[in-house]
Amino acid sequence: MGIFLTGCREGNEGHSEGNSPSAISLTEQSADLRTLISDELAAGNKRIVIPPGRYRVQAEKGEHLVFKDLKNVEIIAYDVELVCTSTVRALLFDQCSDVTIRGLKIDYDPLPFTQGTIVSMAEDKSSMVFKVAAGYPEHELIERIQIYDPGTAELRRDDASWDQQIEPLGESRYRVRKKGNYRFNPERDTEQIGDILVTNNAKGTPGPPHAVDLRDCKNMRLEDITLHASPCFGFLEKGCDGSIYRGCRVVRRDPRHDPVQRALPRMRSLNADAFHSKDAGKGPAIVACTAHHQGDDAVNINGEYHYVASSQGRDLRIVVISKLRFRPGDPVEFLPHSGPRPPDAVVTGIRPASTPLTDGERALLNEQRMDNDTKTRMLSSKARILTLTLDREVNLPPASAVCCPLRVGNGFSVTDCDFGHNRSRGILIKASKGEVVRNRIIGSRMAAVLIRPEFWWLEGGLPCDIEVSDNTIKGSLQTPIQILAIGGNNRPLPAGALRNISIVNNRIEDCAWPLIRVTSAKNLTIEGNTLPDRPKGQSTGPDGKAIEPIVLEYCEP
Repeated sequence: MGIFLTGCREGNEGHSEGNSPSAISLTEQSADLRTLISDELAAGNKRIVIPPGRYRVQAEKGEHLVFKDLKNVEIIAYDVELVCTSTVRALLFDQCSDVTIRGLKIDYDPLPFTQGTIVSMAEDKSSMVFKVAAGYPEHELIERIQIYDPGTAELRRDDASWDQQIEPLGESRYRVRKKGNYRFNPERDTEQIGDILVTNNAKGTPGPPHAVDLRDCKNMRLEDITLHASPCFGFLEKGCDGSIYRGCRVVRRDPRHDPVQRALPRMRSLNADAFHSKDAGKGPAIVACTAHHQGDDAVNINGEYHYVASSQGRDLRIVVISKLRFRPGDPVEFLPHSGPRPPDAVVTGIRPASTPLTDGERALLNEQRMDNDTKTRMLSSKARILTLTLDREVNLPPASAVCCPLRVGNGFSVTDCDFGHNRSRGILIKASKGEVVRNRIIGSRMAAVLIRPEFWWLEGGLPCDIEVSDNTIKGSLQTPIQILAIGGNNRPLPAGALRNISIVNNRIEDCAWPLIRVTSAKNLTIEGNTLPDRPKGQSTGPDGKAIEPIVLEYCEP
């Protein structure tokens, strides 16, 4: 039996703040939102409609709202704003199934980032002083620095390498420095006095940093959720199956509707990825969603690789630094360090290895190009060394990687979305059997669509059966569509590592050349794409050869 609360209205008319001056003004509510929802769930109600208004929630044990083991519940929250008062997770859904949440808006006070104006800098731009603008927090400032042009409210430059220390100088002034190996580059170091510097801010008891977090959930449906801030990712799911995100928005808040008066409008929406899916059974459907001005990728769908220290016959010695992603009977997908991709195998046994990493295995691991924190964890005493036994012998070089294709987000869909204006990628995919269709990706400074495994982060797998079609891409400063299979040696793998890739009817404007790059593919279709003329100054590459609009490496029909 459903529930109706006085003063609520169903539907979604008038709920979206966006940039509309006609957005409704929310009333500050004194009711305890946690108690309100808990009481309805305790009463057995499966449909809960939350009264409109702005609800400030105090974190408990590093969390704001936690839902565990919910089944077949619908939460309607149009014209409802959750204000998080600590820079920790806003919502956790843990082991829930068939739950729908609609209409909620999430913001933070204090914000998980701060910003201010650059007031001075060294002649070579190796250090600079910024003054935090009125209305922005300065609790614990953490290096995640981005610099914006105040005239355009867009990023002034790409990333720089900054020291972790942010030095307080008093009177809301702080000094930041670039790392010791910095050398001035006039093409990159374009920041100016008067630009706006943004970096992270932390407040309250530490806790998980992602705004909306789904753990081991099934058939979740999130509709019309708006995020104006997050300490890290906006929407994160781990170990989920069949999630749907429809009409969700990651956008910086319009100052006309910000309940806190600030001397500068917000430059950033949230601090890292907008939508991040890890280890999903069936990958998420991200439909008609928006993600602008976040600190990292708009979408990242991936699973986890385990590093292969050595291989002999049917046995692989793997290094596990978190949760083991395999069970007996699971398929095994291989990312070779070099050479052809072996056909998938099947796990027949898992057991602790009889010996720790040998000196030779440790030396080889130390040589690998990968994230230093990940490498340090693998070399620590906390890492587990396991033997993975397969149903057949595999010729796999050491320093390869393996993943379970049942847990990488296969079957995903990213359609009809609007992404961009961010420092990194638009859509980053490592899964298979999916589609990237009818999206608009404007101003992502790296690739607009990047489909590849990443040995650097140990994120897999090797994508196959992918459609990239009818997308509009503009303003990428790197090759906008890239579909790559790069081995652990950082070189393209032979043809066949990727299969059944379709790049059709995309429209690309004002992007860096080449416009499409594909490596290592068999059964590749590229047709019907609208590509611009070569821009001035990009006629040849570093090797002196003419740059072509489409570059294929190690590809076969």
